[in-house]
Amino acid sequence: MAYRISDDCISCGACEPECPVSCISEGDTKYEIDEGACIDCGSCADVCPVDAPKPV
Repeated sequence: MAYRISDDCISCGACEPECPVSCISEGDTKYEIDEGACIDCGSCADVCPVDAPKPV
């Protein structure tokens, strides 16, 4: 299972440096997770102030 960033994302960038496999990047309107590279660790969800990363 992987994580996906919901439309609740406020593009604060807190999640990107926390990802141990660097699969989070800034998208056009919100941050995005490469679900194929995600290792389901939850580090992004732990630091998100609006709980935007959700398990798929």
